[in-house]
Amino acid sequence: MSRHQQQQQRPQHEPIKYGDVFPTEGELAGKTVAPRDAAMMQTAENEMLGHIQKGGAAATMQSAAMRNERAGFVGHNDVTDDAGDRGVSITETDLPGKRLIVESVAGQVVDQFSQRAPLAAATLFEEGGGGRGQGDAITIGEALESTVMTAGSKPVEQSDAAAIQAEVRATGRTNVVPRGVAAAAQSAATLNARTTRDEDKTKLADVLANATSKLPTDKAVTRRDAEGVTGAEMGNNPDLTTHPAGVAASMAAAARLNLNK
Repeated sequence: MSRHQQQQQRPQHEPIKYGDVFPTEGELAGKTVAPRDAAMMQTAENEMLGHIQKGGAAATMQSAAMRNERAGFVGHNDVTDDAGDRGVSITETDLPGKRLIVESVAGQVVDQFSQRAPLAAATLFEEGGGGRGQGDAITIGEALESTVMTAGSKPVEQSDAAAIQAEVRATGRTNVVPRGVAAAAQSAATLNARTTRDEDKTKLADVLANATSKLPTDKAVTRRDAEGVTGAEMGNNPDLTTHPAGVAASMAAAARLNLNK
């Protein structure tokens, strides 16, 4: 039984501290888990992973902070000095076939786990760039096309349609281009919602193939573009997550490569 489970089962006569739920040492181990600490970790997980990791640091911190607040040990806007001064962070390291995620509070590791790494859009851009030089930026159209390789067989859902409206960012317009990629994606999502069998649904490959040629204009993917697409995909998914190899993932990979160049 974990320390966190033991803490949940006994009456709370004292606040839950970092040392009760994480393998921390020193001053941090004796600090009470506060609501704003948990909120910072939630934000970090959302930005890195696109969702709150089940059983991860943010979920554990949120549970502990809520218990501490209900017991009157902390206020809703309280933050520990360690987390407030040194912050929380999440880092990822790419390994063969997986990526290692490490979560830290005030410089101390509180959780780490690995995730399977699907065929990443970044790899496709690097290995199949079609003669792209090192100085050439990846465009929104190209990022959309790369999703065909990573998640082309996925049925189009509302979250995908919302993300594909990156077409608006590419063209600089304020509305979706009639008969364009985004319009086709929205129509597919609406039709798919009424279709029972997955094999009968329109797939991402059906609407994103040759996306570049369907855009009136195109532009290089920026970090702001990637963040906007990620927010749109998450905001239209009931689970508030993004597909690990979907449109948002392709845009994020393109933005990172463009930034590195």
